[in-house]
Amino acid sequence: MTPIERSQIERWLREDLGHHDVTNDVDGTTTGRLVAKDTGVAAGLDAAAAVFEYLDVDVLDRLENGEVLESGDALLEVEGPASDVLRGERVAVNVAGHAAGVATRTRRAVDAARTVDDGVRVAGTRKTTPGLRGVEKRAIAAGGGDTHRLDLSHMVMVKDNHVAELGMGAAVARFRERASFATKIEVEVERPADARRAVEAGADIVLLDNMTPAETERGVEAIDGDALAEASGGITVETVPDYAATGVDVVSLGSLTHSAPALDFSFRTG
Repeated sequence: MTPIERSQIERWLREDLGHHDVTNDVDGTTTGRLVAKDTGVAAGLDAAAAVFEYLDVDVLDRLENGEVLESGDALLEVEGPASDVLRGERVAVNVAGHAAGVATRTRRAVDAARTVDDGVRVAGTRKTTPGLRGVEKRAIAAGGGDTHRLDLSHMVMVKDNHVAELGMGAAVARFRERASFATKIEVEVERPADARRAVEAGADIVLLDNMTPAETERGVEAIDGDALAEASGGITVETVPDYAATGVDVVSLGSLTHSAPALDFSFRTG
């Protein structure tokens, strides 16, 4: 996961400030604090700090991503020209609030899995907001989750469309030939009976997709420890324990990013 890029911060600020910002034309210097109004898990504070630093506002103190928040906690403190502190405020609040929502949802899912099995990983997916994947993936990590593949270069995933076009064995062989020796291959299956076929085709990981917990358990039995087993598709935070109990190695949820409500933060100056 790469750090927040300067060009990304420029885009965020340009979008919010427009071409003629009269609202924040305020003289003097001031201090500001990003304050939690919800309980949850801190995330996105590297991005929020980077926004202020881009505006030459000093970041005096901030919490670490992953820390537990209570209502009233100060996450970030800054000092600088009042106009620049105010110009960075909304972008910082929005990014940190969104990231903290992802981290908080992830922590809930991780805790739910741990009630059943300490060894099961909870992972995100590529169902991220365009332009915010780095922020959201770091938020998943802050919540104790696994980021899964960050982009298409990190792992080959053989999906149903590949199998329909090439056949499972031919698809795995084709991608194995083209991928680096360090790149893992995951094969998606939609029936427990196909899980063993995926292993025999050479899959490193078998994705048991859109199955019930009972079907997932049968898929894990078919894999028989010869590949990693991942459950995905329609899983919610509430049903994570049901899938964690099936013996899978990974439970992945797109909802960690696409359905996480932002935490309520405010920014107070003076």
